[in-house]
Amino acid sequence: MTAERHRMQAMVLHRTGRDLRFEERDIPSPGPGEVRVRVEACAVCRTDLHVVDGELPDQRVPIVPGHEIVGIVEAAGSGVAGIAPGTQVGVAWLAGTCGVCAYCREDRENLCESAAFTGHTRDGGFASHVIADAAYVFPLPPDADPVKLAPLMCAGLIGWRCLRALGAARNVGLYGFGAAAHLVAQVLRWEGRAFHAFTRPGDEQSQALARSLGAAWAGGSDALPPVPLDGAIIFAPVGSLVPAALGAVRKGGRVVCGGIHMSDIPSMPYRLLWGERELVSVANLTRRDGREFLELAGRIGIAPKTTPYALRDANRALDDLRQGRIDGAAVLVP
Repeated sequence: MTAERHRMQAMVLHRTGRDLRFEERDIPSPGPGEVRVRVEACAVCRTDLHVVDGELPDQRVPIVPGHEIVGIVEAAGSGVAGIAPGTQVGVAWLAGTCGVCAYCREDRENLCESAAFTGHTRDGGFASHVIADAAYVFPLPPDADPVKLAPLMCAGLIGWRCLRALGAARNVGLYGFGAAAHLVAQVLRWEGRAFHAFTRPGDEQSQALARSLGAAWAGGSDALPPVPLDGAIIFAPVGSLVPAALGAVRKGGRVVCGGIHMSDIPSMPYRLLWGERELVSVANLTRRDGREFLELAGRIGIAPKTTPYALRDANRALDDLRQGRIDGAAVLVP
């Protein structure tokens, strides 16, 4: 093996609010229960922006962001069974849990107080290699396109959890039509439910994408849909969308906040919540969410719209995401 094969590449955050720095490092060896994954693709998530901006608690630096990872297992540590080298796997946001707290015992591991998170408390996939807990990776079809799979590992999984939290709503509003919403829209269409897409006012590109996926209506978040909504999911991290969504939802409807971070919710009149409307949040994800959604995605043929970037262009991808210049999902390809 040449000396170069012992080195890996990574985009590293050393200080929040600053650009990521390209670095070369020694390739790590997996510890007990871990696998080393050669990254083939890592999608860029809005949560990565929150990590870079220092908006999440318990932020570790230096850190390699990225938690929508698809790659090939190169090596396995002791005690790993069922995941052989050469297996294509996905690595998601939830990187590990304690397994013994009340939340873990209640099958709510997404709320574990001692959870670890990929790209936030342990190094993630904005790199050529990543170490992951073997119990938290998802085996994937060996012949599937890693660039198309990567957005499923968070945008898809969180979108799926939000959809389950929403319940049986027939007319659904999707606020923020980006990576997660354009995947959820495909599930809604397959289920025969109508969806209405809300974008930044004047964002004709995202509205066109929504219509191409079968939206019953698409318009700015400052507008009301043509019919009252049974429920809505908010993917954009904008607190002012909460009263807007409640105002568009009929009595007895539900609004789900799908982001891990959101700006403050402004003061609003009680009448927006009155009428047994519900406001709930979704936090993280569980491995059950992953198994359910990935099986469904393969069965119904969910097709993410992706824009590839080179690993060294991670800062540009993050800026494009921040400015709303990406149609669908950005994906880093080491």
